[in-house]
Formats: sequence, structure tokens, C-alpha cells
Amino acid sequence: MTARLNGAQPYALGLFRIVIGLLFACHGAASLFGVLGGADGKGGTAATGAWPNWYAAVIELVGGTLVLLGLGTRAAAFIASGAMAYAYFKVHQPQGLWPMENNGEGAAMYCWSMFLLIFTGSGAFGVDRLLAKRTSAQGQRSTDQSPVAA
Repeated sequence: MTARLNGAQPYALGLFRIVIGLLFACHGAASLFGVLGGADGKGGTAATGAWPNWYAAVIELVGGTLVLLGLGTRAAAFIASGAMAYAYFKVHQPQGLWPMENNGEGAAMYCWSMFLLIFTGSGAFGVDRLLAKRTSAQGQRSTDQSPVAA
């Protein structure tokens, strides 16, 4: 059973990355564009350039989209994880010690989910993986060719 689960690991990781990226991007879109209830649940948006809300929303939208696509997954996840760590410690943690007390569960979960993707990469279904396959295939083609003798 372990061998079967290990064989499915890239696919499970790819699905995990897609779901986390989609949810993260939706959170950013809600804050920037007022969709899906908006930043305040009533269609409101973050004021353009307002620190830290607007910048966090941009990181959420762009980073979430990159993670969703599996494009630059590790770099995007690194920035997103840092943004969520900042959100937790600067916005939520001063209101209470535990995430249940300070409404910081989302920030903590996104932080650790993105942190995991830094180390695992995009898994299956990601653009990163397609680009890596294409690059390795081109490298093998060029090394398989024998030099022309004069």
C-alpha cells in the first residue's frame, strides 16, 4: 500500500498545490476587486497602496495564480509564505496568543501550506514540471548527437 501511495504522491501534491493556489488567489481577488464578498464581506476593496492590505492582496493574487499554475512555484510560495507569516505576527498575533483567539487560522494555514510547497515543488500538473521535462529532453537530444568528423 505504501508503494501505491508513494506512486500517487506527485498527483496528490499537484492537486494540493492547485487548491491552495486557487483559494489564495481568490482571497487576493476579493480584496483587490471586491468579488466573492470583497475584503469586508460586503464587496469592499483594499485601498490602493494601503499598507499592508493592498500589498498583501497583490501578493495573494499574483502568488496564488503562480502557485495554481505551477509556474515558479517555489519562489512564489516563498514570498506568499513570508507574507502570511507577516500577516499572522503583525496583524493577528497581537490580538491573542492562539490562532483560535486571534482569527489567524487562515494566515497560519496558508503560511505553512506555502512553506511546504517551497520544499516539495509543484508536483504533477504544473508548468514547472513541463518546462523541466522539455529542458531535459532538449539536453538529451544535444548530448546524444555524435560530433561530425572532418
